[in-house]
Amino acid sequence: MITKKILIIYPEVHETKIAVYRNNEPVFLKTIRHSEEELSRFKQVTDQSDFRLELVLQELKSNNVNLEAVEMVMGRSGLVKPVSQGVYHINKEMVRDLETGVMGVHATNLGGIIAYKIAEMLGKKAFMVNPVVVDELTDVARVTGHPDFERKSIFHALNHKHVACKYAKSRNQKYEELNLIVCHIGSGGISIGAHQKGRVVDVNQAFDGGGPFSITRTGTLPMGQLVEYCYSGEHTKEEVLKMIREEGGYKAYLGTDSLQKINRMIAEGNEKALAISYALSYQVSKEIASHYATLEGEVDAIILTGLIFDSERFLENVKRRIGKIAPIALYPVVNDFEALAVFASRVLRNEITVKEY
Repeated sequence: MITKKILIIYPEVHETKIAVYRNNEPVFLKTIRHSEEELSRFKQVTDQSDFRLELVLQELKSNNVNLEAVEMVMGRSGLVKPVSQGVYHINKEMVRDLETGVMGVHATNLGGIIAYKIAEMLGKKAFMVNPVVVDELTDVARVTGHPDFERKSIFHALNHKHVACKYAKSRNQKYEELNLIVCHIGSGGISIGAHQKGRVVDVNQAFDGGGPFSITRTGTLPMGQLVEYCYSGEHTKEEVLKMIREEGGYKAYLGTDSLQKINRMIAEGNEKALAISYALSYQVSKEIASHYATLEGEVDAIILTGLIFDSERFLENVKRRIGKIAPIALYPVVNDFEALAVFASRVLRNEITVKEY
C-alpha cells in the first residue's frame, strides 16, 4: 500500500487551492483567496507565480504540513501545446510554454509553474494530468468556414474524462466501450463534448472559441457585430479578449460571477436573472443535442457535471429538452482534486506510464 503523500496545486482566477492526499484520501485542503487589489500589481497572470508560491508555502508551514513526506506534486493543467490524454511530467519546456502562453494565458497556467518550482525545491518531480488542450478531434470537426481558421480543442479534459470513467465503472463497463455526451459547466467556462469510444471527437473551444455563454465567458457571438465592435476604435485587443474570456455571460448580464448570488436572485424572482438562466439552459441543451448528430444517433448516456445543476429549475429546463436523447447521469460536484489524486496514486503504483511533453 502506497502511503506517501501527494501535493496538489490548483489555481483559479482569484484563488489558489491546495490539497494533500494520502493515496486517494484528502488529509489537508485549503483555499487561499486573492483580492483584485493584490492581483492588479501584476501585469501578466503568469507574473503572479512567485507571489502565489510564497503564500502556498506559508500556508503549508502554518498548518504543519511536512513537505519532506511529499512524494509527488500535481499541478492543475494549463494552456500548453496540444497533447494526447494522459499524465505528463512537467519539464522545463512545459514551464516555458506556460509562462509565455503558447496557447493562451489563464490562471490555470500557474498550476504547472508553481508545482514545478515546489518539486524542484523538494528534489521531486511535478506532473499534470489531461491538460485542457487534450486534442482528439476528428478532421471534420476542425473545419471552420475559411482555410485561415481551424477549430482548436480547449476544454475541461480532466473532469470530462474523470466523470466519464466514473460513469462507465458504475455500469460495469469501460470508458472505451461507450458513446457519451459530457456537459461540464464550471465556475468560468462551459465545455460540451462527444466522447466516442474513449476519445473526445468534437467539443466546443471553451476558453475563447465558442459554444454556450457561461458564468464569465461570452461563448459564440454574432461575428459581424463582433468585427464592428473590434474596429469601433473604442476597445483595445486586450479589452476585447478580456470581455470574451472574463467579463461575459452572467457577469455581464447580472453584474456578478457568484453562482450563490445568481441562484439567490433567481430564487427571489428577479426577472432578468430568470431570463438569462433560461437562455443558458436553452443554449446548453442545443449544444448537447448537436452531438446526437456527431455520434450518429448512438448515445449511451448524457453526463451533466457542475454545481449549476444543483439548481432544480436549471436542471429541469435542460432535461426537458434533451431527456429523450439518452439516459442522463448527474455529477453536480466537480472534483478535480480527486481526479488528480487518482492518477497520482496510479503513477506511484506503476500502473500507468508518464509521458514527456
